[in-house]
Amino acid sequence: MTDKSLNATAAALLGLLHDGGMTGGQLMAAAQSRLGPFWTTTRSQVYRELPILAEMGYVKAGKTGPRSSQPYTVTAAGKRAFTKYMGQPAGKDQLRNPLLLRASFGALLTKAQLRNIYDEQVEERTEILDELKAALKEAKAEKDQFQSATIEAAINYQKAILKWLASAPGR
Repeated sequence: MTDKSLNATAAALLGLLHDGGMTGGQLMAAAQSRLGPFWTTTRSQVYRELPILAEMGYVKAGKTGPRSSQPYTVTAAGKRAFTKYMGQPAGKDQLRNPLLLRASFGALLTKAQLRNIYDEQVEERTEILDELKAALKEAKAEKDQFQSATIEAAINYQKAILKWLASAPGR
């Protein structure tokens, strides 16, 4: 990143830091809470990006606290880089769906394997749907139209997968 360009994970972290300084662990929790319905972030990504963002001057590292936790705050340069990144075209989705990967090779699986995969997914996605509905109520109560809209999109995605699962090949 010597050209000071951002990747999507770095931009997401800068966006989250607009709410105030956070440690890596707090950023991870914020990413799961706010972005989790539509964006997967791993702990290793968060901890890999923070020192790079600091080196680029986009975040400032605070004093190391208990258990080596270190708070980070977004700088003015980081806010500008975030705004520039968000103003660029979004590009193509980077879809990696483990369910659909397995379904695409369904002819190589037994019917029992497929049913188990499908049943587990129905259970998991139903739980996710319930969590999303609760998150939507919260976002609407906070009058956050943008968070509400992204959660609604995530709800529609889960509903579409559940509908597909109801009639998936090998069911």
